[in-house]
Amino acid sequence: MNSEFYADVIEAGGLANALKQMATDLDIPLVLVPGRKEIADSVGIATTAPGRQPLTIFLRTDIRGFQVIGRSGEVDIVRGETDELREIVRAGAAWAAGTPASLMRGTQPFLLFDELAEAHERGPEAAVAARWDQLREQAVGAPDFGEFGRLVEVAYEEPRLRQLFPFTSHWTVAFSSCTGRPYRDEIAIAPQPGRPYIVLQHANVGMIAEVPTVEEAVALALAHLPESVGPAVAGFTGRHR
Repeated sequence: MNSEFYADVIEAGGLANALKQMATDLDIPLVLVPGRKEIADSVGIATTAPGRQPLTIFLRTDIRGFQVIGRSGEVDIVRGETDELREIVRAGAAWAAGTPASLMRGTQPFLLFDELAEAHERGPEAAVAARWDQLREQAVGAPDFGEFGRLVEVAYEEPRLRQLFPFTSHWTVAFSSCTGRPYRDEIAIAPQPGRPYIVLQHANVGMIAEVPTVEEAVALALAHLPESVGPAVAGFTGRHR
């Protein structure tokens, strides 16, 4: 830990102790827990809000900066960075209390989130709808790739595909039965400029067939979509292909 950036944290005896001291000074109750294993020297602020994981706090090494990640259902709902430890404590208290991300942003402006992140907290159906909105906007913004736009719109018209969480990989549109990473893509379609559409078992893997029209591609994808696949569920299904 760089003493130039974190003299106060070092004096307190580490990040966890610094958070405890600041919480006491602000008269804000916090419950600290171990951070995420994949983020070295991180500390967590516990929450009892359903679905939420502890708010993860960790330090930048190149400048003074307290970084936070708040996850719910294996999805990053909020991220942010500030050089003020008191702001981290206040954000941690709001996260612990289950304050919606949109309201947290109003009182902790250093936090970042988007409409999709907010939708995830309302449930998988809202997350799926928000992601489809984003994908359709992306298609409108790609007028030089008409095949992609037509694929998005024709797929959206099919109820069984519209209930899944769509994501893209190199313009391939894949349909996931869960809303969190790693996605569980059940079927995928790759548009090609001026060429046939490719139907795949998974994003960029396992070609089923090439067909000349988008309507045929979507019909073929539906034919290969397992009957057991229903509306996308929150987070990660835990299944691996």
